[in-house]
Amino acid sequence: MRSLPLLVFVVGAGALGAEMAAARLLAPYFGDSTLIWANTIGVVLVSLSAGYWLGGRFADRHPEEPRLRVLVLVAASLIAAIPLVSGPFLHLAVRAFDQIDAGAFVGSMLGMLGLIAVPLVLIGAVSPWALRLAVRDVAHAGRIAGRLSAIGTAGSLVGTWVSSLLLIPFVGTQRTFLVLALVIALVATFGLPRRALLVPVVIAALIALPPGVTKPAEDGDRVLAEAETTYQYARIVEHRTVDGDGGLPAATERRLELNEGQAIHSVWRADTVLTGNYWDAYQVLPFAVADGPVGQPTSPPRRVAMLGNAGGTVGRALLHFFPRVVVDGVEIDGKVSELGRTWLGMPKGPRMNVITDDARPFLRGAADRGRDAAKRYDVIGIDAYRQPYIPFYLTTREFFALAGARLTPRGAVIVNVGHPESSDSLERALAATLRTTFPTVLRYRMTDTNTLLLATRAPASADQLRATIPTLPRELRPIAARAANGLVDASHGGPVYTDDKAPVEWLVDGSIVQYAVGD
Repeated sequence: MRSLPLLVFVVGAGALGAEMAAARLLAPYFGDSTLIWANTIGVVLVSLSAGYWLGGRFADRHPEEPRLRVLVLVAASLIAAIPLVSGPFLHLAVRAFDQIDAGAFVGSMLGMLGLIAVPLVLIGAVSPWALRLAVRDVAHAGRIAGRLSAIGTAGSLVGTWVSSLLLIPFVGTQRTFLVLALVIALVATFGLPRRALLVPVVIAALIALPPGVTKPAEDGDRVLAEAETTYQYARIVEHRTVDGDGGLPAATERRLELNEGQAIHSVWRADTVLTGNYWDAYQVLPFAVADGPVGQPTSPPRRVAMLGNAGGTVGRALLHFFPRVVVDGVEIDGKVSELGRTWLGMPKGPRMNVITDDARPFLRGAADRGRDAAKRYDVIGIDAYRQPYIPFYLTTREFFALAGARLTPRGAVIVNVGHPESSDSLERALAATLRTTFPTVLRYRMTDTNTLLLATRAPASADQLRATIPTLPRELRPIAARAANGLVDASHGGPVYTDDKAPVEWLVDGSIVQYAVGD
């Protein structure tokens, strides 16, 4: 009986630790949106509730501690099995997601969460069962129940911290499940026959094995590197493009993918700094803004800040085409910057400053961090809106006012807005919010899923861009011509987001769900 509090503590830690690890297990396939977290937390709560109910019934029928410990051993074994058997469910889910088959998507998602639910039901049964065993005197039932509940909650807190801050970043998601399962199994064996030790021995052996690739590459692709960072799952994939894709010849390119990989965040090709995609627009859109008499060619930008630098695709091209430009690449995830340097040719040196920071604190230029608060930019590029990863505080009137204060008189904010093919809801909201700071907001829909918004206080137009085309590097002229032909006034009619009210998660998740069901 004396070891029951320890069992309750460890099981509580395992429950919340498994929840954190489960969310990371899903992220490479479904992302890390509020929708995924809502599903994960919901399944955890439902599973634990079912476990409480069943545990109470079993405890009354079998008030024996060895039976409880056997149940915990079974739960530990199932937790250890989650990362080993989840592959088929996740691959099925990804295929369904790619095909926009909502029924299969939901079914396979529930199947994966079902793998987590079963051991959590068993874990939920521990608390009422332990309470039944600990209470010998009804007069002290309240005190004992309160003590065990406090111990279990403390264990949940420790499990959350240890999993999210230590295990997942340093040993990975797969081994996090195994470490949690090992600790639970070891504590469960107290008082059981020696043969019960076989369970933790097997789990320990699984920990010793090298983990496999978290998410295998698609047919024809190859995973070059992967990492589980504090913020996300990241990997570099080698892909062979099709001739003519993006207007470029076929070639082998490297791609930075985050979490579920539905969006590509940076690319690299050995033969060119161009991509055939929206990153190229950042090379030409600044020239739509006049820096002198209207109609005269615009000079190249001298200082650029890229918020959401990722692997440095935009900065690499800017440094190639414009020898005098200096780029501050701001990326919140330092591990992503390391992947960019190692695999994606991100330049090093005084003209490419890679800064590990969140975009908004960076723009504030906090004095206590030693930044030059007077630094101004000709261009502030924002490439941090990749569905479903849109920080609300980078979409608000206050944020764009802060960005406007860090621009030169000819400066412009250029925002990449990723969206489903048929949706312009996010673009309208951002355009309306940008207009609270900038009198001119233009849009260029470069691809079916990428629209770039250009906002400035200076004169800007498609004609200004056309006037500058003859002065641009030869490789950029056709890109600039296409941009000039597509550059128009941004859409009107959207809501204005503020720090107090910016329901971007509802808008983004809603548009994805509508697209998935074919609306």
